[in-house]
Amino acid sequence: MYLDFVNNESLNFSEILRECGFEKEPTSEVLRRISGLEEFYSGSQLTELFNYILLHSNNYEFLQGVIGLTDFHRDSSTLAILLDMLLLRILPRDDSDEQINFRVLCAKAISNYKDTSTLGVLLYCLNNKDENYKVRLACADALGRIGDKFAVAPLINVVKDEEEKSVYVKESAAFALGLIGDTSAIDPLVEIMQAKQGIWDKFSFLKEKIVEVLGKLNINSYKVLGVLKTSLMDSSPIVRINAIEALMNSEFEEAPDLIRSALKDEDEEVQKNALIALYNLTGRDILDEVISLPGYSESLKNEAKCIIEEYEEE
Repeated sequence: MYLDFVNNESLNFSEILRECGFEKEPTSEVLRRISGLEEFYSGSQLTELFNYILLHSNNYEFLQGVIGLTDFHRDSSTLAILLDMLLLRILPRDDSDEQINFRVLCAKAISNYKDTSTLGVLLYCLNNKDENYKVRLACADALGRIGDKFAVAPLINVVKDEEEKSVYVKESAAFALGLIGDTSAIDPLVEIMQAKQGIWDKFSFLKEKIVEVLGKLNINSYKVLGVLKTSLMDSSPIVRINAIEALMNSEFEEAPDLIRSALKDEDEEVQKNALIALYNLTGRDILDEVISLPGYSESLKNEAKCIIEEYEEE
């Protein structure tokens, strides 16, 4: 029985792993057995075991499973190891997909601690343009999930950096600003949207993300309103849809009238999103209007009928 050794006062980590079938049994079975040790060991003892594995194993599949187990304990000693792994202080760099995905997982696990002392490491990796973009994305996301306002200015700098080659990194930084939800991000984001249009030829997807973030921040300033008005006429349907949603969630008096103009948009999805937004803001009358009056597309009339059947019949 692999648990016969658990009453030993002195923890022999290599013996524990051997008894759990390490390097003999499938990884999933070994992890199952290690998970079962919670019945026999204290949290601090298990943390010591997890840390030992993280420092001594080179099996990424096994390490990923162990990181999942550490999330139940979130000990500061484990956090220190995760940070060193993210920085490749423990792991020799090989830039394999396995290693990159593992470091991405480390960043996600670090964010779960909500520890502001980790911001320096996460920002270092995010701003390192020689770093793999997937790791940078994970660090931006981690900064957003930790939610500390200290990260706002560095994230804005990433979004504004015209020399940044990765649009995905910029989008992730913008998304992180939305997660943090600090209003100090509004003016810089508005400034970016009002910048010369040439930048959007390269980063059109970023514009979609910024409009979405401005909607999440939900600040009823006229600067934001100006951006949303302009976005309703953007060439990207997604930007227009994000602007509609942001207006719907705002308290601007002009919101219904602005959204109404999108009912005759050239894109059917934009039309449908405008109709749903107006229905949420003004009620049943807009549905009857679309169905009964000429000038609206057949697909929009059908959408109105579907909304009535689903939400109004009862």
